[in-house]
Amino acid sequence: MALPQKHFKRGSPKPEIPEDGVLRYYSMRFCPYSQRAGLVLAAKKIPHHTVYIDLSEKPEWYIDYSPLGKVPAIQLPNLPGQPALVESLVIAEYLDEQYPGEGSLFPKDPLQKALDRILIERLSPAVSAIYPVLFTKNPPADAIKNFETALDVFEQEITKRGTPYFGGNKIGIADYMIWPWFERFPALKYTLDEPYELDKTRYQNLLKWRDLVAQDEAVKATALDARIHAKFMKTRHENKPDYDVAFQPL
Repeated sequence: MALPQKHFKRGSPKPEIPEDGVLRYYSMRFCPYSQRAGLVLAAKKIPHHTVYIDLSEKPEWYIDYSPLGKVPAIQLPNLPGQPALVESLVIAEYLDEQYPGEGSLFPKDPLQKALDRILIERLSPAVSAIYPVLFTKNPPADAIKNFETALDVFEQEITKRGTPYFGGNKIGIADYMIWPWFERFPALKYTLDEPYELDKTRYQNLLKWRDLVAQDEAVKATALDARIHAKFMKTRHENKPDYDVAFQPL
């Protein structure tokens, strides 16, 4: 049974989900943290039911799965008590360990695993800087400059590693955890008065990485067109977020 392609809001009844033991994935279609979990589900080919949550008007029942009302969350109906997990990196690591069939996304080497976690955390300054540019009408004047400075870390890192992916010669957890924001940056071509794109000289290797990752099957399975991201961002600028624009044609 296919679940409705909409975001459940305050007052919405719980969706009717089959009692088939299949993992349940609670998401918001434009949330980059939710997309992290979605990428792992797609990469590992894990069967799941998807429920979309309106983060502006969360349904009352959602607190049963995410006490703080955050997305993503996964519920494990095949386990005693049907536990639920939150936080994208926690979910990613759990899924990677519990579903080894498609190969591990996390490095086997403990040091490399730790270094990749650090790299993922180093995305935070870039996200903090670019967030108001993506989602507010009047971002700080130095936001783009701060964003680019934070991204320099990733250009330097991919150059230093000398591999096509942050994960090495094949895509790995660092690539998937970083990717969702790179999917959104091209929307700035459509939302800013002066269309913005990453500098092709300054970010030469990072842009090669972006183009390569965009061809990954899990990425393609979870991606939205930059124009759809731009439509959603404009609803955020107006303080009237329309999450269901994800399901509307361009």
